[in-house]
Amino acid sequence: MLARCFPAPLAALGLILLGGAALSAAQAETSPVLTVNGLGRGLVELGGPWEFHLGDDPGWADPKLNDTPGQSGWETISADEPWGAQRHYAYSGFAWYRRHIDFTPVPGVQQNIALLVPDTGDPYEVYWNGVLVGGYGKLPPHPYQNFRAPPHSWGLGMAGSGVLAFRFWNAPYRFTEEGELGGFYSTPLAGTSDAVTAKLGDYDHVWLRGRQYYFDTNLLFGLISVLSLIAWLRDRRQMLLLWVSLFALSQPLHVALFNAHIPFSFGFAYGFDKVASAFKDISLWYLLLYVLKLDQHPRLRRWTFVLACVSAACGLLGWFVTAADWSGPHAGFYQFAEGALVFPASLIEVYPLVLIPFALKKRLGTASWLVAISAALLEMLGVAQISSIQGIRFTHWTFYDIIEAHVYTLNGNYFDAQNIATALLLVSILYAVYSYSGEQNERQRAMEREFENARAVQQVLVPQANPEVPGFAIESVYKPAGEVGGDFFQILPARDGGVLAVIGDVSGKGMPAAMTVSLLVGTVRTLAHYTEEPGEILVAMNQRMLARSQGGFTTCLVVRAAKDGTLTAASAGHLAPYLDGAEVELEGGLPLGLAAGTRYRESIFQIKPGQQLTMVTDGVAEARGKDGELFGFERTREMSGRSAERIAAAAQAFGQDDDITVLTLTRLTAGQHSSMGLGTPAVARG
Repeated sequence: MLARCFPAPLAALGLILLGGAALSAAQAETSPVLTVNGLGRGLVELGGPWEFHLGDDPGWADPKLNDTPGQSGWETISADEPWGAQRHYAYSGFAWYRRHIDFTPVPGVQQNIALLVPDTGDPYEVYWNGVLVGGYGKLPPHPYQNFRAPPHSWGLGMAGSGVLAFRFWNAPYRFTEEGELGGFYSTPLAGTSDAVTAKLGDYDHVWLRGRQYYFDTNLLFGLISVLSLIAWLRDRRQMLLLWVSLFALSQPLHVALFNAHIPFSFGFAYGFDKVASAFKDISLWYLLLYVLKLDQHPRLRRWTFVLACVSAACGLLGWFVTAADWSGPHAGFYQFAEGALVFPASLIEVYPLVLIPFALKKRLGTASWLVAISAALLEMLGVAQISSIQGIRFTHWTFYDIIEAHVYTLNGNYFDAQNIATALLLVSILYAVYSYSGEQNERQRAMEREFENARAVQQVLVPQANPEVPGFAIESVYKPAGEVGGDFFQILPARDGGVLAVIGDVSGKGMPAAMTVSLLVGTVRTLAHYTEEPGEILVAMNQRMLARSQGGFTTCLVVRAAKDGTLTAASAGHLAPYLDGAEVELEGGLPLGLAAGTRYRESIFQIKPGQQLTMVTDGVAEARGKDGELFGFERTREMSGRSAERIAAAAQAFGQDDDITVLTLTRLTAGQHSSMGLGTPAVARG
C-alpha cells in the first residue's frame, strides 16, 4: 500500500541501501596492504596488524585467500610479541600469520628482497605468494626445534607485491613455562640482501658483547674444573678436588646447552638440563660435605647418598619425559609427569641449608666458609627461581621476575642476583684454591724437611766404609730408589777375628720404612755387643719389630763368618745368598714382625779361599725393564760371582723399581790383603 503511494521515494531508498551494502562488502573483502617504498640500505619493520588464524590449513598460504578480519575465523594481531601475550594465552598448536605487502621497486634498480626473522622459540614455515621459501625446525607429525633459534633470513626474490605467510607450531607448554608464548617474539624485518646480511652481523656482535662476562666467568669455571680434575688424578684421596671439578663443570655445561647457539634440539637441551641440574646439586652437596669437614659423619654421608640417588632418578626420568613426542595425544600425561617430578627435585635442593648448621661447631678457615656460603646462596637462588616458575600459567607469580631483574648493566652485560652470586662463588673458589695451594706448599716443605732429616739419619746408620777384616774382602753397594730407602745392611767385626754381616728389606716405602730401618739398625748394633749368633739376633729383632712395626714386616739375613771360613747363617724370609755362583740352601723362617715366639734355625757351611758369598735384596731380581720384563733370579744367579758394583749397576740399568743392596764377602787366599782393590764405597746413590 505504501509502495503504491510512494513508489519513487521507496525505490530511491532501496538503491541507496543496496549500494551501501555492496560498498561494505567490497571493503570487507580487502585486507590492509603494507606498502614499502624505495628500499635502500636500511631495513623496514613489517609491523602493523597481521591477519591471524588459529589452527592449520595448507590452503592458508594461498595469496588469493579471503583473509578479511572477522571472516572465517581471521583476526588481526601484532607481530611484536607472542600470541600468548595478546588474546590467546596458553594456546599451543598451529597458527598462521599473513600480511599483504607491496615492495615498490626503485626505478631502474633491480633489488632482491630478503626477509629477516628475529629469534623465536617455535618451528615455522615461510611462504611468499603461496611458495615455501624457508623455515626453521620441523613441524608435526615429527616436530623438531632448537631451544632458542638465532635470527634467520630468507630470500623473497625481486621486489613486487604479494602475500607473506607464516605457519607456526607452538608445542604444549612445559610445567615451567608461562602462557605468553607462541609465534613471533619480535617484528620481522625486510630489506635488500646486503642490508639483511649486515643486520645479522650486528645481531651477532650485540649477542656476543652482551655475554662477555657470562662466557668469561664460565670459561674460568671450566679451567677450575680441569685443574681440579688433574690434581685429583694425581692424588685420588683428595675427594674434595673431584667434587670441585664436577661442580665447576656444571656451569659451562649449562652455557653449552642454552647460550652457545649450538643446535641442540629443544627436547635434548631441556631434558639434559634436568640431568645436569641433578648432577650440579649432587656435586654441590658432596663439595659442602668435604669443605665443611662433615665427610666423616656417617648419618650425613648416608643421607647425602640417598638424596643423590633421588635427585639422579628425578633428573633421568625428567629427561625421558621431556624427550618424548609432545605433539601426540599423550602431551597431557607428559605435562602432569613433568610437574610431578619437579616437586621432589625442588624440595631436596634445600639440603645445603641442612648441612651448614652441622658445621657451625667446627673450626673452619675463612676460605671454607666463603665457598660453603656462596655455593649455598647460589643454590638457594636457583631453588627460588625454579620454584617460582612451577605451574606459573596457573599461579601467575611474579617472584621469578624479581629474581631475574637486572641490578645493573655494564658494557651491554647485565647483572642480576644469580650473576652476582656466581661471581661471588668464583672468587671464593679461587681464594680457596689459593689458600689450599699455600697449605699444600707448606706441607710439602715440611715433608721435604722430614725427608732431609731422615736421609741424614740414614746416612749415619749406613756404613760409609767397609771394615778391614783379616782374611776377607768386603764390598757393599746401596742404591735407594727414593730419597730414603727401606733396605739396610751392617758389617761388624766379630770378636774372634771374623765378621758379622746383616742385610734386610723393610716392607713399604718412604718415611715409615726409613723409621723402621733406623730401629732395626740400632737393634743390630746393640745386640752385637751381647751375641753374635745369627738365630738369636733374628729372635731379638723379631720381638722389637712386633712392638713397633704396626702391621709391617721385614726380611733379614744374618751371616757370621769365622776366620777359618766357617759360615753360620739364619734367614727371616730373605733371599738366599749365592756362594761361588750357586744358591745356598738355608733353613727358612718367617719375616720379622709377623708372629711372636718365632725361632730361626741356623745353617752352617764353608767358604773356601777364593770363593765369594753374595747377598742381595729383592730390588735386584725385581728390577723391571720398559717392556715389563723382570731382571729375574736367573740373571741374578748368573751375575752373583761378579763384583757388588757390577751387579747393582746391571740391575739399575735394566730398570730400578726398588731399593738395591748388594753385599759380597770374598775369602782371600794366602798372601792377599783386604785392601787389594776389593773394597768400594759403601753407599752409591741411584
